[in-house]
This record gives sequence, structure tokens and C-alpha cells, in this order.
Amino acid sequence: MVPIVKISNLDKYFGRLHVLKNISLEVQERQVVCLIGRSGSGKSTLLRCINFLEEPSDGTIEVDGLVVEGGERGKSHRQLVHDVRLKTGMVFQEFNLFPHFSVLENVIEGPVIVKGMDRRQAQQLAEKNLDSVGLLFKKDEYPARLSGGQKQRVAIARALTMEPRVMLFDEPTSALDPELIGEVLNVMKKLAVDGMTMIVVTHEMDFAREVAERVLVMSDGELIEDSRPEDLFKNPRDPRTKALIDRYRSGDQ
Repeated sequence: MVPIVKISNLDKYFGRLHVLKNISLEVQERQVVCLIGRSGSGKSTLLRCINFLEEPSDGTIEVDGLVVEGGERGKSHRQLVHDVRLKTGMVFQEFNLFPHFSVLENVIEGPVIVKGMDRRQAQQLAEKNLDSVGLLFKKDEYPARLSGGQKQRVAIARALTMEPRVMLFDEPTSALDPELIGEVLNVMKKLAVDGMTMIVVTHEMDFAREVAERVLVMSDGELIEDSRPEDLFKNPRDPRTKALIDRYRSGDQ
């Protein structure tokens, strides 16, 4: 089976700081993969390299058949990066909604401006995705009138309206009040059930245990474990993973 995402020998430097160290992994279509690890372990940087918000220093990233070499430059490289970004939806810690746009306008902006989609078609797709995250009734509201959980659900609908092949989530609940986290995780669980390929950087261990097909553990820029959640949480192989799980179990996250 050909993976939808394939990362080979990926390195990332910030100056002399070696942030990602020879990372290789594959993600199959319809898989949900969670990335866990302590803050500063490289999880978010890895995610941002997949859609080239961070330019890899070395290595190869392949997304849905598009192969991009890290460290390359030039017009053809920029076009490949653009094409990869069209295949990857990204949801960040912060919602990054345009405050002067309504919910609907926020969601249709990308398809119309970036993809050149007909505005009527974009609106139909946006309304479908807003309905799927339970916010169609808020389509004419402005972000200032939404809760944090609602803003993040709008951000998910916005990413989905670009019709990505892979969804990337970078700590999507970390900026939310505890009582709002569940509504965002429920949307993500529904996406998983619907077969969306997802790579999720998260501290929500219960979500990783319940939804992920694989859990990847990072430490100091290295991928140290790649296991099924039931194996990882019951019998972690690496001592650093065990320490992470023990912290989670003690409530010290």
C-alpha cells in the first residue's frame, strides 16, 4: 500500500540548533496518527515541515504522490510546495480567523482566493462543512461573538473547505478553556470516523488512546517510539516514553 504521507531522513536546523534529527515515517490513507512528547521535543516543527510552513533542511517529504526535497530552492520547488499545501489542511493552536469577516466569509476565503473556486460553489461547500461541525447557524456571526471552541470549529471547517487529503492539527485544544475542549475533540473524532487522514500533535492522551491508530513519541528531535495506543500506554518500550506516560497518569501534564 502506498502511503499518503512519507517522510524520509528529515532534518531541520534553526541556525546551529538541530531540531529534527533524521525523522522517517509513513502514514497510510485514513489513518489517525497522534504525535506526543514533552514541549520542545520537535512535534510542532515536524508538523509544520509537512506542509512547508517550516522549510526542511534536508530529507524528503511526499504527500499524495508529490515529492519535495528539503533544502531546495527555485520556482519549481515553490510550485511543489504550493501544491503540497493544497493537499494539507492545517489547524493551529490559535484560530487565526479574520475578525472583520463573518464566519461564512472566513470559511470561503481560501477556496475562492487560493483555488479560484466559484463563489457559489465555495459557499455550498462551506455551509456543508459548517453544518458538519455544528455551526451552520452561526454563519453570519463575527468571530468576536464566538466562544473559543466555536472559533476552533470554524477553523476546522475552513480547513476542510479547501478539500485537503490530509488534516494536520497542531495542539488544537491547548488554547481552550477546559469546558470547551470536548466540543473540538468530538468534531475530530467524527472526522476520524468519516475516514479523514489526520496527523495530530496533542497533549490529550485520552484522545490519542481512543482515536489514534498509531501514537508516535518524540524526544529531543527524535522519533523514539511508534506503536498502537494500547501497546504504548500499557507497555512503553523507551524509558522516556514511560516517564511521559507516568506524568500523564499522575496528572502532571
